[in-house]
Amino acid sequence: MKKYLITSIEFYTDTPAIFRTILHEQFVKHLPDLALYRDKTNPNYEIQAAHFVEVCGQFENIKSFIHRDPKLAKKLGATGVHLTSTQNEEIEFAKELGLEVIISTHTIEEILDAQKKGADMVTYSPIFASPNKGEPKGIEVLKKLLDLCKIKVFALGGIVSQKQIDLIKETKAYGFASIRYFY
Repeated sequence: MKKYLITSIEFYTDTPAIFRTILHEQFVKHLPDLALYRDKTNPNYEIQAAHFVEVCGQFENIKSFIHRDPKLAKKLGATGVHLTSTQNEEIEFAKELGLEVIISTHTIEEILDAQKKGADMVTYSPIFASPNKGEPKGIEVLKKLLDLCKIKVFALGGIVSQKQIDLIKETKAYGFASIRYFY
């Protein structure tokens, strides 16, 4: 099962030197397969994103993703872009740039739309209780959904323990994505 680390200013800070150190330490500790630079408030987003891609490049098997911005992902040499659930019309553009595309989803309809439009992967959330993310979907809903689609699905939301990861492993999920688990 693939591991998808998502950064957050609460854990990774917006100070470049500290960010690089923490990110590197977490990569060594968890060995994720994919990582996403996500920080909705950093006024120096592009600079920090460049640091992020550089640290990812120090690890042979970590694919780097930039949040929301296909042009920046391409400019920085990231593996791909992670689009929000309202950016489904940008899937084709990101693919034309040669990027891998992950898009956030919350319903089977969004997943099927992303699949139809050519996204490579989706996150589906929230699986478990997560602050300010609404009612959790649960493992049974995840299992049913995975029978209805062909796209690679990362379970996301409230994943903080090995017990939760073990429950996800019992499904057909491609992997899991988390912020808090990887800190």
